[in-house]
Amino acid sequence: MPSLAIIDYGVGNLRSLEKAFAATGTQAVVSDDAYVLREAKALVLPGVGAFGACMKALSERGFDRLVVERVAEGTPLLGVCVGMQLLFEESEEFGRTLGLGLLSGKVQRFADDLPVPHVGWNQVHQTRAHPLMSGINDNSFFYFVHSYYCAADEPEFVLGRTDYIISYASVVAHKNISGVQFHPEKSQAAGLKLLSNFARWSNELQFVAIPSPSGRGLG
Repeated sequence: MPSLAIIDYGVGNLRSLEKAFAATGTQAVVSDDAYVLREAKALVLPGVGAFGACMKALSERGFDRLVVERVAEGTPLLGVCVGMQLLFEESEEFGRTLGLGLLSGKVQRFADDLPVPHVGWNQVHQTRAHPLMSGINDNSFFYFVHSYYCAADEPEFVLGRTDYIISYASVVAHKNISGVQFHPEKSQAAGLKLLSNFARWSNELQFVAIPSPSGRGLG
């Protein structure tokens, strides 16, 4: 059984992530098999496109409940791009859509006076030390493609911020939950280092069970 599973729910740049992990020497598998996802030691939740479509696809496969249950067991989780947004309570994209509720906060659209989507290379300003960012220089560049951003309610959950007129959370972590708004698989050396860090952190993490969120109705 692989140590790390990338959740295949019909959304996301799955093979690129798989190849990026392989480039770091990490055994990862793309899977839509619930047994594999329940047995993996760590999970990656990708996502591209609209928040609502991603959440619908995840829920139709029952993977929303699976992710919440595994996180409550202490399994390390990395959300990538829209996968990070799904970790939060809700999004305003195309109306209000509930997320997984693993982190408190909302997903909001950039202001109308900003070009969207926000596409291209931008810097991540690290706010505190964390194994996920180990060995990555502060203000390193990563590759972004998104029109919405995560407004986290808890500042201590934010590991990195990115400026796009406003300053928004681009890297988050809380206990065994983590997320990045950018695409590490497209971010060259810094992105590969982050994926390697996640694999290493997952192996070293002292699992601490956290309660399933009650507001989402998945517990």
